Amino acid sequence: MSAVLERLAPAKVNLFLHVGALAADGYHPLSSLMAFADVGDVVRLEPAEAMSFAITGPFGAALSAEADNLVTRARDMALAAFPGEHRPFRLVLDKRLPIAAGIGGGSADAAAALRLLDDALGLDLGGGVGARFDAIARALGSDVPACLAGQPTFATGRGDDLGEPPRFVDLDIVLANPRVPSPTGAVYRAYDDLGAPGGAEPPTWAGDLTTPATVTAFLQTTRNDLEAPAIGLTPAIGDCLDILRAQPESLFVRMSGSGATCFAIVESAADAERMARGLTTTHPHWWVRAARLKGSLG
Repeated sequence: MSAVLERLAPAKVNLFLHVGALAADGYHPLSSLMAFADVGDVVRLEPAEAMSFAITGPFGAALSAEADNLVTRARDMALAAFPGEHRPFRLVLDKRLPIAAGIGGGSADAAAALRLLDDALGLDLGGGVGARFDAIARALGSDVPACLAGQPTFATGRGDDLGEPPRFVDLDIVLANPRVPSPTGAVYRAYDDLGAPGGAEPPTWAGDLTTPATVTAFLQTTRNDLEAPAIGLTPAIGDCLDILRAQPESLFVRMSGSGATCFAIVESAADAERMARGLTTTHPHWWVRAARLKGSLG
């Protein structure tokens, strides 16, 4: 290994998230349509004299580079699964996504690290190798298998049972985060305190969703069951959603995951850029990005 390798860790967006009551295994069953944006963190692997890990980027100061980081855990588990004479390397996480933001940052970072190790070690993620990587991903967290796949997916169970999603077009979106954390555990506890009023039953869909309008019509039949408890804990999320809904470009607005990042689907990339510029001007303390979600049609 003599070259620097780099991978995007794309933001994960839950287009819908149906959540059931806490089960006996300590997890909430769910069903969710997950898609991935063309913005995210970046993970880099560099030749080095000794194994090391560093975190940079605008949100890097909020993270620990110690052994409990998901990137180092992914590295160590992969090296243990494929023992041998591995040349030392340095992993660098360029943290560009907000922390505790509902867009899979840590899970995407771990998945990107696994992909980099696959590249660096000359593995082939098929057959038994792929099974071992999948087992590592599942051990790291429920969202990591979906992030490792990096394609639109319909997730059920704990979120790591991945199936075929509805077929939908690429979507232009705006991501907005009011720069407030929304810790997943606290949101799920608040959901339980409300009596877990949603349910993990998936929606039904028929036919291809070939335009932003047909995607929007489908999503109107779905929910994010964590939105209300997240707003109850962090009212700024509700303010963010209201502001996004008030934008003339918005076709559909929802919170992703357990928050605090919200998204608006718009008609075109030009609409996304215009809306993002306006929000950045009116709410300069927010994190705002125009982005494109990769669909499952073609």
